[in-house]
Amino acid sequence: MKVLVGVAAAVIGLVLVVTLGIVGVVIADDDASATETADGGGGLRGVPEEFRKWILAADKACTDPAMVPSLLAAQLYQESKFKTSREEATSHAGAQGPAQFMPATWATWGRDADGNGEASPWDIGDAVMAQGRMMCSLLKQARNSGYPGDVRALALAGYNAGWGRVEEYGGVPPKSFAGGETYHYVQTILSTMRRFEGPGLLTVSGSGTGAAALRKAATRIGTPYAYGGGGPAGPSTGFCDGTNGYLNGRCAASSTVGYDCSSLVQYAYWPTVKLPRTADAQYGATSNRPVSRTNLSPGDLLFWAHGGSGTIYHVALYAGDGNVLHAPRTGRHVEVAPLTSAMPQGDYVGATRP
Repeated sequence: MKVLVGVAAAVIGLVLVVTLGIVGVVIADDDASATETADGGGGLRGVPEEFRKWILAADKACTDPAMVPSLLAAQLYQESKFKTSREEATSHAGAQGPAQFMPATWATWGRDADGNGEASPWDIGDAVMAQGRMMCSLLKQARNSGYPGDVRALALAGYNAGWGRVEEYGGVPPKSFAGGETYHYVQTILSTMRRFEGPGLLTVSGSGTGAAALRKAATRIGTPYAYGGGGPAGPSTGFCDGTNGYLNGRCAASSTVGYDCSSLVQYAYWPTVKLPRTADAQYGATSNRPVSRTNLSPGDLLFWAHGGSGTIYHVALYAGDGNVLHAPRTGRHVEVAPLTSAMPQGDYVGATRP
């Protein structure tokens, strides 16, 4: 149920709260003149590429020290899971777009941030910059209010229920208010922020198709593994097939937005190289271009099969310095890991270059 009292409203989403390790790696290549950071330099991960620059821009536009990119990212995930279609990002109460603005609230905060001639809550840039402006204002209001508690919590409560409710309760509304919606909205976002906090800068040196694919895949570090999920357009929910996709006895893939190993690789290379969907098919499509372990370059594909032969069950991108970037398995996230321990060494089949 949506809280409609006040200046804004928000949708509660089911959130998988996780704590992620921090990985920093430097990738070397012969062409040291082409160097880029894979996370945009903002220490932000697990965020769709099309949202990243706007979250960083909104953070930069706000001078309040409590504003950080991971706060905006966690809030967007809670509001819409980064969905942008009118079918998926319209609430039963009429809130619209990835930041879930009610029309009256949008009239106050909306601007044409992306310069396309229209201020729309459906445009990612317009929505995220409006979210940032509103949260920045609420953070300042919270800081000046004298109310106890984290200013971020107070601002989030104001975004969800309206600042009038924060004033009414002298802080974040309690669980007894609106069935606990605002209370849980605040707690969930604050606890989910770490999921979007980026690792140390992942530096990808070099140019060419492989380096570009690795950079693109690296923007997805921290994204959950979802068996059968993901593709060229980005992460999506997956499915369970009787064997795969389960966690602690339940089908996790059907409720997890993410990638599996082969969809991450497909996403990384698309559309420059249109690889097939599964790891086994990707090996079949590239096996005529094998690469020895001593000649691996960033972006090369590495494959594993049980016992080192037969059907390929896993694929990863070579990340340089003896590491791989991959989506390992259900319950884990896209990560950088040593090649020697990413999968059983006896299962390693070899590498190819798309």
